Amino acid sequence: MKKKTKKALEQDDPLCCCEYVDRHGGRSHMAACCCDCEDLDDACDRWMKREPQKPDSLSRVSAVVSDRLRVPWISGAKQVELSLIPPLILLPVLLHIAALHYLLGIVVLTALPVIVLWYYYFTHRKKGRTLFFLSLALFSLFYMYYLFLTEVVPQGDISYLQVGVVTIGVALTITALIHTKRGPGYVRPHPSDTHSTVTYHTPPPDIDSTYHNGSRHQVVLTNHMSPPEQEAESGADPGGSLQKDTVKKNWCPVCRVVKPLRAGHCRICGVCVLRLDHHCVWINSCVGQANHRSFLLTLLLFLSTSVYGINLVLRSVCPTQSILTALFYCPDVYSQYSSALCFTCAWYSSIVTGGLLHLLVLQLINVSYNVTEREARIALREKTGRSLYWGFVIDTGVYSRGFRGNWTEFLTMSAALETPTIKPADLV
Repeated sequence: MKKKTKKALEQDDPLCCCEYVDRHGGRSHMAACCCDCEDLDDACDRWMKREPQKPDSLSRVSAVVSDRLRVPWISGAKQVELSLIPPLILLPVLLHIAALHYLLGIVVLTALPVIVLWYYYFTHRKKGRTLFFLSLALFSLFYMYYLFLTEVVPQGDISYLQVGVVTIGVALTITALIHTKRGPGYVRPHPSDTHSTVTYHTPPPDIDSTYHNGSRHQVVLTNHMSPPEQEAESGADPGGSLQKDTVKKNWCPVCRVVKPLRAGHCRICGVCVLRLDHHCVWINSCVGQANHRSFLLTLLLFLSTSVYGINLVLRSVCPTQSILTALFYCPDVYSQYSSALCFTCAWYSSIVTGGLLHLLVLQLINVSYNVTEREARIALREKTGRSLYWGFVIDTGVYSRGFRGNWTEFLTMSAALETPTIKPADLV
């Protein structure tokens, strides 16, 4: 008979660095990671007895492993997301395998983007949040920089100035990414319409914790006007019925707010975002009114640093060839493992750079036409926009003010985060 040792968390009893509150609300310790594994025991018993597994056995085992995989922290052990781990293991292994022979390089560098795209469509279809792509992006950046310092610089063909330029590029890219991750600009109820706020200290897993101040989940209850006030207001406003229809269309039943113009609800983050462009898996956040400019700056800094780094690596391993020629033909590069590894990483960085360059070009085109990615998809689905240049340009013709006016609005839009919203009372 198993003895349960979990204790209820007391408010006045702080957690030590190795303690945490598990998914059932009980107090547990990292040293007890193998204790009370009923879900795992049940799955193993069924496997040993050759009995069919329960429909939710795999998900329950995965939830237990994810809940108990933690690292010590000052205010209690922090949970480690399982999707963070695969890139840290697979990327170095695959790149070192690809450096053994050029045929292995072709296979690995072809299979790697296919696997990443498959995982993207798999998670995108389920509308689930994952840190896999953010982990892959950050680890790729730091690992390429590490190999640049340990494999390319010691060969003596790189000056200190060039090393400094690459280092500054990496630092600026991370700084821009941190600024982008601060938030896309969430739609919040107007203070005058707020009735009360209920706070839960355990946020739901399908809602962005940034919106709810970290670990606290706040539910805002809004006021509604009484029927006599609604009748008086609708009688005073000739277009009251039209306004009510517009408000009802923009009402978000999940966030319980009226979405302003061009705002949208992200089903992955579970919140409404001002001027929602899209949910970017590479930063694990939405791109909206508050961080769209810093998102483009992050792409520009990353691409500039990547192109410059690829140029230095190819000049080092293939000094007799031009840059474009060296990428496709570099004689005797596989004669030394160090040169082969650098060449393989240059190819990997080129593939990543090509994908992000495509994303940047689409973003610049959309900004030039004052169209968000979300609006472009809606226009294509509802056939309300013009598709130009083989689908690269989607012109809705709704918000465009000309090339100069569109860029002026984009570069100054962060100053108007407090977008005026229609009162929830107009819904009734």
